[in-house]
Amino acid sequence: MTLEARPEVVAPRDRTGAVGTVEAPRRGRWIDVWDPEDTGFWAEKGRRVARRNLWPSIFAEFLGFSVWQLWSIVVVSLPAAGFAYTMDQMFWLVALPSLVGATLRLPYTFAVPKFGGRNWTMVSALLLLIPSLGLAYFVSRPDTPFWLMALVAATAGAGGGNFASSMTNISFFFPERDKGFALGLNAAGGNLGVAVVQLLVPIVIVAGAGLTLNRAGLMWVPLIILAAVLAWKVMDNLSAATSSFRASIAAAKRPHTWVISFLYIGTFGSFIGFGAAFPLLIKTTFPEITVAHIAFLGALVGSVSRPFGGKLADLVGGAWVTVCAFVVMGLGILSAIVALKAESFTGFLLSFLVLFVASGAGNGSTYRMIPAVFRQTTRDLDGRTDLVRARREAAACIGIASAVGAYGGFLVPRGFAMSTSQYGSLVPALYTFCGFYVVCLAVTYFCYLRRGGPLSQERV
Repeated sequence: MTLEARPEVVAPRDRTGAVGTVEAPRRGRWIDVWDPEDTGFWAEKGRRVARRNLWPSIFAEFLGFSVWQLWSIVVVSLPAAGFAYTMDQMFWLVALPSLVGATLRLPYTFAVPKFGGRNWTMVSALLLLIPSLGLAYFVSRPDTPFWLMALVAATAGAGGGNFASSMTNISFFFPERDKGFALGLNAAGGNLGVAVVQLLVPIVIVAGAGLTLNRAGLMWVPLIILAAVLAWKVMDNLSAATSSFRASIAAAKRPHTWVISFLYIGTFGSFIGFGAAFPLLIKTTFPEITVAHIAFLGALVGSVSRPFGGKLADLVGGAWVTVCAFVVMGLGILSAIVALKAESFTGFLLSFLVLFVASGAGNGSTYRMIPAVFRQTTRDLDGRTDLVRARREAAACIGIASAVGAYGGFLVPRGFAMSTSQYGSLVPALYTFCGFYVVCLAVTYFCYLRRGGPLSQERV
């Protein structure tokens, strides 16, 4: 039996051991038989095919994050390009892509089973041309009204949706024993896009003479086309890749889904929110500092620390690592407040780097908690662990949590904007974030670690 599309599609065995059938393969590169849990199948064909699909997925997701966070670094140069937007308006341009990207994550999750992972990777990559070309056109026109520029910035949210579809697609290719590492690579590759865009864009727009801001959008066009071509040439669709809407409804009814989604606002929401706002924070608070040489460091260390947080969570449990992450994040915030009052850029930078490292590690540990929590709390009618239902609902929880957590990318920049406009300082916003981390820490401890709690004896 080959990996090519066949007239009749055979699905992997369900929990009863029966072999089911699904609809006939659609047009394109479809694989109709896929069972990575079968060690023989995996060793003979599965591993090679899964890895072949992983690397183009990482590249496409990397570009998605890059375009998603493009405005985080572009807004810093808008005044020099002749735009007279207020500080509050520039924070809106930073926040809107995150708002749209978070909203798109749920529909993007269901796009993979509907259209196929290969097909949707091509489409979602090509959609990135809209925000890239839109930015390139309008940043060359300083008379562009703010409402129109905000609309252009909002289209960059398409890059935020890519994370959900990419993670969903890759999760179908790998067996449970290898899924954590594969998804960790996929996520880290995407997160690195934030650091790369903040490093390269300032260099590209000033290459040669003067400021050529439209290059910030044009530089991604050939890479986006390359990503679509690679997906077309290399990747596959899986007929057996299904995402049950019923499982999503069931997961949405589980309190743990919303607890973990809340915690993910604190970890990933902080990472993407601070990553988006960091260049503008440096520019407005320490105008003598060259943002191009510094801003990318936060997203870089946060991205690198994510897989280490997941690995540590495998050893000691995700809940403990998440609690420690919130403690360190709170200390990083308090240290940043002290640095602001002392007008110390070195202290401010180091404090935020600690904050980025902790939030990145917390991203990995919070994601690690999801399958563990659902495995411990999902039972069949006989009271035994229902692994099939646990995996389905855990996968649905990942989609919900990734969407909810991404709203932090909107809330953090807007929090800084409100703090600056109403109080003339970032400090009130920082105290608010610190208080939020205390609440997140308490929720994590109460739900998963407190002595006598339902999950306290499990290494969640």
